[in-house]
Amino acid sequence: MESVFRASAPVADPGPELGPLLELPGTWVGDGFSLISRPDQHNNKPFFLELNATRETLSFTSIGGPIPNRGSGQDDIFFKGVHYLQQISDAATNGALHLEPGMWLNVPATTDPAAPASVVRMATIPHGDALLAQGTSTIVAGPPQINAADSTPTFSTGPNAGQKLTGAYLDPFTRTRPPHGIPRAAIANPNVVLTEAIAKQKILETTVLIVDTTFPVGGLAGGIQNIPFVVKNANATSMSAIFWVEKVENPDGTGTFMQLQYTQQVNLDFLGINWPHIQVATLVKQ
Repeated sequence: MESVFRASAPVADPGPELGPLLELPGTWVGDGFSLISRPDQHNNKPFFLELNATRETLSFTSIGGPIPNRGSGQDDIFFKGVHYLQQISDAATNGALHLEPGMWLNVPATTDPAAPASVVRMATIPHGDALLAQGTSTIVAGPPQINAADSTPTFSTGPNAGQKLTGAYLDPFTRTRPPHGIPRAAIANPNVVLTEAIAKQKILETTVLIVDTTFPVGGLAGGIQNIPFVVKNANATSMSAIFWVEKVENPDGTGTFMQLQYTQQVNLDFLGINWPHIQVATLVKQ
């Protein structure tokens, strides 16, 4: 019986491409901001609002060979992707905050299910979470359009489901001081950290990657799976993220460099409330 090996092809060999993921391979380093409301039974409080200025390293490596998905309703598809490792620490203490290995995939359009080309992000987190998110990509001239991100919690159950919280639960969002170097406005809208980082830059082109664990492709796709402790105590129910891969002109007008910005929101459900966990960062390719 003939064996089929999926070894890495020569550079000049045509085949599946990384497409919108083309610029990702390499190491990206920079700073950001993390906002999370987490349970705090240990201190006999309903929750604690944790704010961190962050330092981050995000490394991508190309998957050498094409990835085959065998078809039964249509012919096989082949595509490329990248491994990644994300490491985030507190900017002041250097204490570890987040570790995430995963993959991004550039999936072609399909006929069964009928779906357009998409990008896919898969990840595992040491707390006991695994996610699959799918979405779209586009390339735009000039800088990204970065809309506000709202950190206000909302009720997840009961007659007020979907409505924003008011009263005492919001006090930490107005009284907590942000970390050094983070503007106070970032507590209500963490994306302020992103817009301030590029306010004086000349961005020539932006590749936009948008993924969501509830993104429908030929039916519902994606989601988050958690260990029982997470489900019971702070259930991660959904994740959405936007990555902007930017070609930036050097300040002196000669040459360009690559920059990656992202905003990500994970919804944590406890006490009958959806608490947005929002992370943002601006990273430069080394």
